[in-house]
Amino acid sequence: MEAKATAKFVMCTPRKVKQVLSLISNKSVERVFEILPFLSKSAVLLIEKVLNSAIANLGKNSDFSKLRVKECWVCNAPTLKRMRPGPQGRGMSVRKRTSHVTIIITDANNDS
Repeated sequence: MEAKATAKFVMCTPRKVKQVLSLISNKSVERVFEILPFLSKSAVLLIEKVLNSAIANLGKNSDFSKLRVKECWVCNAPTLKRMRPGPQGRGMSVRKRTSHVTIIITDANNDS
């Protein structure tokens, strides 16, 4: 059985999220929750939230120890364009990147 959770329009750059997702892909959920507290990345809280949502989407009857992360990816979302004051009265552009994070978990029994 599979469950999917997505967080959209998150104010975290895709590159920062991808660094954490590469560490947790194809690992058991127990192992992921052991790894995440030791990472000093801003995306850790976001990924924990999405992972907990995927576990909740799977339902109450699932055994927590048998779950694993099947797939996880991040996509670019729209970039917010802002202006900051620059030298000599100029406006300097600032791009605030956002992302869409998706995590799919599955039972370890049903590997396909």
